[in-house]
This record gives sequence, C-alpha cells and structure tokens, in this order.
Amino acid sequence: MSAIENSKLTVVGAGAVGSSVAYAALIRESARHVALYDIATARVEAEVLDLAHGSQFTGTSDIIGGADLDVTNDSHVIVITAGAAQKPGQTRTDLAGVNAGILRSLVPSLLERSPDAVFVIVTNPADVMAVVAQEVSGLPRERVFSSGTVLDTSRLRWKLGQRAGVSISSVHAYIVGEHGDTEFPLWSHATIGSVPILDWQPLDGQPKFTVDELDQIAIDVRDAAYKVIQGKGATNYAIGLSGARIVEAILEDEHAVMPVSTVLEDFHGVSGVALSVPSVVSAAGAVPIRETSFSEHELELFHRSAEALRQVADSIR
Repeated sequence: MSAIENSKLTVVGAGAVGSSVAYAALIRESARHVALYDIATARVEAEVLDLAHGSQFTGTSDIIGGADLDVTNDSHVIVITAGAAQKPGQTRTDLAGVNAGILRSLVPSLLERSPDAVFVIVTNPADVMAVVAQEVSGLPRERVFSSGTVLDTSRLRWKLGQRAGVSISSVHAYIVGEHGDTEFPLWSHATIGSVPILDWQPLDGQPKFTVDELDQIAIDVRDAAYKVIQGKGATNYAIGLSGARIVEAILEDEHAVMPVSTVLEDFHGVSGVALSVPSVVSAAGAVPIRETSFSEHELELFHRSAEALRQVADSIR
C-alpha cells in the first residue's frame, strides 16, 4: 500500500485529550481532513471553531466537527478518546466498566460510517478497551489497536536522553506491556546510539547509569501520568502528539516500528489480551514483531502484565 490521498482522520471525544489530538494533527498536517465528534454539542462546536480560527497557520489541513455522527463518514483513521477521565488517585483500570459501555455503543455506528477505517483506541484503560473494540467490531486484530506505550516510551527516552546528554532521537528504548501500572522497559534492548545503556558514558562527565538508577527511571515513567494529573487534572499535550504520530504512520503507510497495543495471539505464550510490544504500523494497521526477544525476567514481567489485564477484561464481560 502507499500513502492515503485526501486522507481523513476522525477524533471521537472533544475533551482535553481528543482536542489535543485534533490540534496536534492539524499543526503537524497528519491528515488532510480532521473531524472532531462529541455528543456534547456546545463543547465540540466551540473546540472546532477555536481550531478553525487558526486555519491560516495549519497548512492544507482543515477541521470540521459536531454532535452528528455523520461528521465521521468515510474516515481512514478513527482515534477514540471518548470516555470518563482519569481522576487524581484513580487507576486506568478503575475506568474499565463505564468506558467499555461507551465503546460498545460507539464502535458499531462508527464502523457503519467508515467500514475501511483503522481504529486507534486512546480511551483508558487503553489495552482493555482495545480488546472491547476489536471484539465488538469483528475487525482483524491489526485494524483495532490502542496507542499503547507510545507515550510511555517517549517519556522514557526523554528522561534517558536528558541523563545521557544526547538527543531523544539517539535513544533506542521501549516501554512494553500494559499502558499502566505493570508496564516495564525492555532494558535488554536499550541503547544510546549503538551502545548498551549500562555501557554509555555521559558526555558531561557524569557517571554511567546503574541498575538501581534505571529501576528508578522506570518507576518515574510509570507514575508520570499521576504526577501530571495531580498538578493539572489531565494529561493531554503529549498524548495528543503521540496520537497524531501514530495517525501519520498509518496514513503515510510508513511501516514504522512503534510499541502500540494489539490483541495478541500466541505472542510469547500470551493470547486474547492487548499488550504493547514493538509493532509495524502501516496503512494496514499494526502487526506485532514476533521476533522481539525478552530476557527471562522481562518475560516474567510480560506475563504478569498480561494476567493483570486479563483479570480486568474478564471483570467487564
């Protein structure tokens, strides 16, 4: 396949996250047309108007939207952010029941209007919601996936780049597993350039990384959302940017490697749950890279993450 011409992105949900995805997609020109849908008429119309007022500065991308589902017609990618927001002290999995109900009612209507779309789920808990959306849609696994740990991986690379004294683009490391409390870094594959993370000598004279320091960085990354939510009530800018980046990989048929979350089938012994692993993202959707290796300890963490999500998914069926 090749890049999609005259592409259309629909963002479902005009809250802080959905509006940020739409904004990032406009300024990055991720899609030719961006639609924003929400049942809250006044809110979505105000957000669309505010975004449209900046059209002079967003290149060729344009914005439409409203509370009529027909604004989503003929989308190539649909990013779903609609749902109850995560509150201070609340985990992503606490949101599972109510948000699953929202997706079960939304997805069939969206699919009817855009039968060829790729669905990207951002609504939390994103991994569980990806399973719900894939089951209710009946679509192939590669066409329904969550944004997974793309944002978590960006947080990790930012922290490592700061400490190592290099640009983020020179940091090669992934967060995998749940987008949430059981996520973990694939330290066995982490490098700065071509140098294994523990062997890297920072250019500013600082000491090398230690295992204890890396463990603390992993905790900081895992808990980053809670810190942001405590301070400002929501995370929105970074997830908006990461969502737009995923959309670009789809619409441009990039075959980019990203840690998105698809419903797995016998991936290192895991089936039936959605977990983030390095995957090839293209116009066809997302396909996990089955050759991804894990250390013995990482495999234990991966299976623990899968079990935690399986319990949440089973609780809402």
